Amino acid sequence: MPTTAQAEAAPRAESGSGPPLARPRPRRRQWSPRFMEGTDAITWAKFLYRNRFAVHPKYWYIAAFVSASSTLNMVLRWMQNGLYGDRVRRTPIEHAPVFVIGHWRTGTTLLHELLAQDPQFSYPDFFSCFNPNHSLLSERFFKQYATFLAPEQRPMDNMAAGWERPQEDEFALCLLGAPSPYVDLAFPASAPVYPGSLDLAGLSPRELARWKKTFLRFLQTLTFRDPRRLVLKSPTHTARVPILLEMFPDARFVHIVRDPRVVVPSTVRMRTSMMRAHGFQKSDAAEVNERVFSDFRVIYDRLEEARPLFKPGRFHELRYEELVKDPLGEMEAVYGELALEGFDRARPRVEEFLRQTDGYETNKYALAAEERREIEARCGDVIQRYGY
Repeated sequence: MPTTAQAEAAPRAESGSGPPLARPRPRRRQWSPRFMEGTDAITWAKFLYRNRFAVHPKYWYIAAFVSASSTLNMVLRWMQNGLYGDRVRRTPIEHAPVFVIGHWRTGTTLLHELLAQDPQFSYPDFFSCFNPNHSLLSERFFKQYATFLAPEQRPMDNMAAGWERPQEDEFALCLLGAPSPYVDLAFPASAPVYPGSLDLAGLSPRELARWKKTFLRFLQTLTFRDPRRLVLKSPTHTARVPILLEMFPDARFVHIVRDPRVVVPSTVRMRTSMMRAHGFQKSDAAEVNERVFSDFRVIYDRLEEARPLFKPGRFHELRYEELVKDPLGEMEAVYGELALEGFDRARPRVEEFLRQTDGYETNKYALAAEERREIEARCGDVIQRYGY
C-alpha cells in the first residue's frame, strides 16, 4: 500500500487506475514542446559543449528557451530533492520490472499500452519521462492546469499522446544526463555524443556506473509515487539485456518483432520526424538511413548474444502481425509464458482499450525495388530468423 507521502506525490497510484482509454484523434496542431525542454541546466550545457554549440540559426530562439527552462528545471529538482530525496533513495524496488523490448516501430508502444491496462502494473508516463527532474513536485499542477502543453499525437505516427500515456523511459534517462543515443536526435548533424550508448558497450566504467545510478534513481522515483510492478518500454533496452539482468535478476522480458521490410522504412520516417520536431540542427537523409541500419544490427546482434542469459519463464517473443490479429489471445500467452497472474482481471480493460482504438491505421510504405534489396541484404538473417 502506498504511504501518505506517496499518495500526495502521486494521484495516479490507485490500484484501479491506468492510462486513459482514448481513441487517437486527427492532428489539430503542429506545435509541441521539444523534449530537451525537460533537461536541467548542467546537462544542457554539457550537450551544447559536446556539440561545440552548433545550433542552426533557425533554432537559436528555441535553444534560448531551453536554456531558460533547464534553469527552472534545475531549481525545481533541488526543491524536489529537498522534499523527497531521502525517501526516494530509501525506496526499494520490490518487484522486478517487466521490460517490453523490440526494435523501434515493431509494436512496442501497442504492447506497452496493452500491459498498462492491467491494474497490477505501473508505468512511466509522458509527464514523468519528459519532466524527470521534478515530476513528483509538479505533476499534479501540470496534469490539471497545463494539459495544453502535452502533444495530442506522436510526431511520427497517429498514436495518441498526452501527459498520462505510457512512455519510453529512455527519454527520462537522456534528460537526466545519463549517456543515451537520444541526445543525437537533438543534434543530428554532429558526431554521436555518447558512442556505444545504445548497448552501453562504448561507455567507460565511470559512465556506465552513472547510467546505472541514474536508471535506478528514476525507477525509485516512479516506485515512490506508485509501488506497483513497473512495466517499462524502450527499444534501446533490447541491446542492454546483460546490464538489466545484472540490476534486476528476476526481470521479465517480452520481445516483439515485425517484418524488417516495414520496420526499416518506418524507423527512417520516425527518426526524420523526431529530428524535425526536436532537433537543433538539420539532418542528412543518407546519414539517417545509415544510422538506422547500424542501430538495427546492434539491436538484434546484442539480443541474440543475450539469449542464453534468460531464465525459463522470464522471456517471451511474439510477432506484431499476430498481436494485431488476435490481441487477447497473444496477451494471454504473454501472461502465461512470463508466469504473470491476473490476466482475467485485466481482460475487461484490455477489451475496452481495443474497442476504443478500433479502426486505428498504421502508416503504409511502398518500397522501391532497390530499397527492398538493401533491406533484405542487410537484415536478411533477421528476416529468416523470424520467418518473414
